[in-house]
Amino acid sequence: MMNEAKVIAEKLGKIESDEQWVQQEIARLNRKSIVALEHIKELHDWLDGKRKSRRSCRIVGESRTGKTIACESYVLRNRLSKKPQERQTKNQIPIEPVIKIMPPQKCSSKELFREIIVCLKFRAVKGSIAEFRSRAMDVLTGCQVEMLIIDEADRLKPETFSEVRDIYDKLEIAVVLVGTDRLDAVIKRDEQVYNRFRANRRFGKLAGEDFKKTVAIWEQKVLKLPVASNLTNKTMQKVLIRATEGYIGRLDEILREAAIASLSRGYKKVDKSVLEEIAREYS
Repeated sequence: MMNEAKVIAEKLGKIESDEQWVQQEIARLNRKSIVALEHIKELHDWLDGKRKSRRSCRIVGESRTGKTIACESYVLRNRLSKKPQERQTKNQIPIEPVIKIMPPQKCSSKELFREIIVCLKFRAVKGSIAEFRSRAMDVLTGCQVEMLIIDEADRLKPETFSEVRDIYDKLEIAVVLVGTDRLDAVIKRDEQVYNRFRANRRFGKLAGEDFKKTVAIWEQKVLKLPVASNLTNKTMQKVLIRATEGYIGRLDEILREAAIASLSRGYKKVDKSVLEEIAREYS
């Protein structure tokens, strides 16, 4: 097998490296970047209202619609808003108005409390569920947490939701459950939990003018290629709509990959044939 592979490799020759500037552009395109879209700002305004009023809620939407990035950017915005005296110094308790955790699969009560403790930069010591619960409640209070966002909340075990309910009831902080429609199905089984998280907002797919505006923003703010790709023209839009189905996560993947492939082939913009080739893989 190795000999056959060697013959093939020698016949095809070495893989040529991209030009230096192309390599730099590819490295830039592979770095994560957050774009401030209007629907994300609207979600942040909604979350801010819940945080101020200490009302728990849930955010529901299909996978790849950008819920996680939207929530992470809200956490970061709150950190940027902290006053200098609120920033953590050595041996000082950090002030964190908004935190976000992502629990593991089939998350137990102890694992939930561990995630909270570690998120706030404290050590999760060994002990019973009661000790972990007490420790988590203490750090949430000490760090003056006003909102706890639980991403992929449908990963919580059914019995763990009662612990989440108690965090809201006992500490009077806003708890935000984030997930897909599976989350709705889970919490509706427990009336006590459902009644505390009735307020909800759907984070959906992009369509129509919103989709077109988002593509334009991605071309200008994320791709930033030397030559305009005109991704908002009808032909390009048709390709992108069919391949992405309005999912912003998929749109990001396709556009970055098409830009990298186009640069590697000598183009200075997203080439139509390259975009169609990449898009077919996602269709």
